[in-house]
Amino acid sequence: MKSIIVSGSLESLEQISSYVITAAKTANLDKKTTYKLRLAVDEIATNIVIHGYEEAGIQGNIGCQAELNNKTLTIYLEDTGAEYDSTQKNQPDDLYKPLEERHIGGLGIYLAINGVDKYIYERLGNVNRNIFTVNL
Repeated sequence: MKSIIVSGSLESLEQISSYVITAAKTANLDKKTTYKLRLAVDEIATNIVIHGYEEAGIQGNIGCQAELNNKTLTIYLEDTGAEYDSTQKNQPDDLYKPLEERHIGGLGIYLAINGVDKYIYERLGNVNRNIFTVNL
């Protein structure tokens, strides 16, 4: 599939979501796997916008690319926002506490990483690369 580049803003999240859904349809993913992949990509893309760009006081783009082969569908998100390795916080510390004792937030990254078959974060120069892979 041809890659897309969108602005690093909340308004662009729908374009990324549509791209992921199209890639999932091309790969003939079932509804559950498609949902988990879209949720994972959306969570990380939202974090890129909010933490990588807005909170850092910078502007930039998000590149999204899909690679399909006979075994996997892989989605790549790339940005030049502030460095943030989401694999360093894989599970909220209070995940197993009662709801009233938990802090707000933190589950999105956990769900994203655990919703795909493989997730990799890389920092290449000034580029963050998030890689989501699902098995076909």
